[in-house]
Amino acid sequence: MGGIGVPELIVLFVLFMPIWLIAFVDVLRNEFAGSNKIVWLIAVILVPFVGPIAYFFIGRKQRVKKVKEN
Repeated sequence: MGGIGVPELIVLFVLFMPIWLIAFVDVLRNEFAGSNKIVWLIAVILVPFVGPIAYFFIGRKQRVKKVKEN
């Protein structure tokens, strides 16, 4: 009848979980200006599918660059 069933949900979960986990860990490990870190954590956690994808396209550019000491 054209709906999403359990097998489809399992496939979506298996495909999406690594993307979500990578985005979540990346936000936690990096520094952001102002309160951007909190905003991206909320987006990644509360907006499934779109939050992590938006982070990879927009959020990664907002990270604070680390300066290497010689």
